[in-house]
Amino acid sequence: MIVQACINGARPFDYHPALPLTVEAMARDSAACISAGAAEVHLHARAADGRESLSAVDETIRLVRRTCPGTLVGVSTGAWIEGEPRRTREAIAGWRVLPDYASVNLSEPDAPAVIDLLHGMGVGVEAGLATVEDARRFVALEEGRRIFRILIEIDHEQDIQKGEDIVNGIASVLGEAGIARPTLLHGFDATVWHFVGLAQQRRWSTRVGLEDGCRRVTGEVARDNAQLVTDAVRMMR
Repeated sequence: MIVQACINGARPFDYHPALPLTVEAMARDSAACISAGAAEVHLHARAADGRESLSAVDETIRLVRRTCPGTLVGVSTGAWIEGEPRRTREAIAGWRVLPDYASVNLSEPDAPAVIDLLHGMGVGVEAGLATVEDARRFVALEEGRRIFRILIEIDHEQDIQKGEDIVNGIASVLGEAGIARPTLLHGFDATVWHFVGLAQQRRWSTRVGLEDGCRRVTGEVARDNAQLVTDAVRMMR
């Protein structure tokens, strides 16, 4: 059971004053999150103009590793980042400083090819499952049992009960397929803290950070990512 810090995601520039968008800001923020108790960092690499870019992964991972030696660092491979499957795979294949793992959304058509590519490069895969349909697609993949971690992402459903129904459905599909992998559960905006609590109950890992929401467990807006991590670590203990 760990707390992962998800420090920026696809949030827009004006989402929060402490949203880290430059490589230097991501490195500083990652170090602060690790000091606050996070075990890992998940980030969306950004180009010099602050926009998401898979081509910025090398520089970002290099600097974050310098400030957080020994820490696992993961990135997103979201299809929207490059906007076209071929460009996505070409950008990933061009990485020379590899992340420890990369998240792949099973809802995206090219997910199997991206998973195969990452495994061939020696990069771990977080299989992002947001729906029961994603879970069914995942268990049918030959590469499914090699993945680094299951990432159950309730990032579209804001109704807590409906969200829990999705979690239970995903878990049921995985259980029926006999897939037992490390699991990380997280919510989004209004559901963040509910799913941190549920992860703690089920002895799964979780994540918090400005990618998923900016409010503390008390409801007030957090100062930064490290403050969100501090709250989550206390809950998980």
